[in-house]
Amino acid sequence: MKIGISSYSYSKLTGSGKMEYLDIIEKTAELGFDAIEFSNLPVKEHSERIKLAKKIRKRVDDAGLSLANFATPADMLKGSEGNLDKEIERVKKEVLVAQALGVDKMRHDATFGFNSGEEKARSFEYYLPRIAKGCREITKFASELGIKTMVENHGRYSQDSLRIEMLVNEVDHDNFGVLLDVGNFMCVDEDPVEAVGRLISYAFHVHFKDFHIKNGSTFNPGPGWFYTRYGTYLRGAIIGHGDLPLSQCMNIIKQYGYDGTLSIEFEGLEEPLFAIETGLNNLKRLIASVEF
Repeated sequence: MKIGISSYSYSKLTGSGKMEYLDIIEKTAELGFDAIEFSNLPVKEHSERIKLAKKIRKRVDDAGLSLANFATPADMLKGSEGNLDKEIERVKKEVLVAQALGVDKMRHDATFGFNSGEEKARSFEYYLPRIAKGCREITKFASELGIKTMVENHGRYSQDSLRIEMLVNEVDHDNFGVLLDVGNFMCVDEDPVEAVGRLISYAFHVHFKDFHIKNGSTFNPGPGWFYTRYGTYLRGAIIGHGDLPLSQCMNIIKQYGYDGTLSIEFEGLEEPLFAIETGLNNLKRLIASVEF
């Protein structure tokens, strides 16, 4: 089992100018990771995204790392001004970016749903055929290039494990699966242990993260905390410092035979490099403690 990291974990450093975007590759190798994945790319034009992807691929190879995944935004309901066919074609271009990176897996979003009171707001089940159509067309295209596609449990509207399982079944294509994020289920107040157990069979890739949790009946803790769907307070945590049942989740992941990459995704308040290194060391100890 390899341990990787999402480029998102470095966003505070790259966004503030404290670290150059591509320098995160060498830093990842220096910290002792096996792999890195890229969450979107900081350029918009397709030709520029292809150029940057090729540059990333070379630097990752030179650093002795593997590229675990590429994650890109998408929305099968509201993307491309609500035109599903245009959104499918746009995301197919992102598959070509993934090909330029040299990855064999790509995560795209399903949808983020609707805001309060929006005219077209309906249930996930109502829109499931449309969402599945988009995901199916994209994965059929990607399969011809040897790239598996996934959706992640995030965005509230597409976050519950039952909704993700319904989508996988509706798409019904062997090239389509799940990027399983063990922490994100808490954003919709779902038990991570039950959710991981439900989705691990469909997982092509796994994100590992931790959260601090406070009961929603208390006062708002302030900056860095956010509401879940049902009003619980969450804050990103260093792996092992939070409240998630990570050992039990790891038991399930190993029990079902997952042997791909576990990517750390850090989004807490702590200094990022300290948090990333501490999380890496804790994750290594956690993997070693679970034996089957």
